[in-house]
Amino acid sequence: MIYSQEVQHMCVVKKGPNHGPAPIPEEGKWVRSKEIKDISGLTHGIGWCAPQQGACKLTLNIKDGIIEEALVETIGCSGMTHSAAMASEILPGKTLLEALNTDLVCDAINTAMRELFLQIVYGRTQSAFSEGGLPIGAGLEDLGKGLRSQVGTMYGTKAKGTRYLEMAEGYVTRMGLDEDGEVIGYEFVNLGKFTDFLKKGIKPEEALEKSKGSYGRFADAAKYIDPRHE
Repeated sequence: MIYSQEVQHMCVVKKGPNHGPAPIPEEGKWVRSKEIKDISGLTHGIGWCAPQQGACKLTLNIKDGIIEEALVETIGCSGMTHSAAMASEILPGKTLLEALNTDLVCDAINTAMRELFLQIVYGRTQSAFSEGGLPIGAGLEDLGKGLRSQVGTMYGTKAKGTRYLEMAEGYVTRMGLDEDGEVIGYEFVNLGKFTDFLKKGIKPEEALEKSKGSYGRFADAAKYIDPRHE
């Protein structure tokens, strides 16, 4: 350690209290974290690119400072999906600090990593009060049974009103309108279920019908429209 002449000529003033860092909740325990290996938990981070054309939701399951599981979800930019593919291969096995200082291919994913770091080092995790934390594989539970991201896609104009394109339940095929032309429900196809039925050898027409559902007062609608073409 090199000290300047000014510091060398100073007298020593002894340090008083040294109570350490404040504890943070981690997997059902209170931990005074001092090193990266002291960090554990499952948490999320949201990131965006500089022109804000796309966004990323990053979910990491970290045990003793090591990333054991990564879920990378992107929206808004076609190129980001390829970046997410690479990031899902890059992240597992790295330390939290190593991942923070790694180029994850896409600016939105890098930003999500930064935001996730700020969450987890302060104990803001989904598993903060879960004894032993969440098992590896818990990240997939965010996707639901069909293992597809929860995406909502809606469009609206002043002239023609709203169009529901995709809900968490699936791809919207029809919207139901009442006598006043207001939305009262919608019909959807769960693409995850549809694909699973096809894999089982069910005919496409039957698989499509079995994958359909509706929400709201769809059956009572006075008029039905295709939100993509009407």
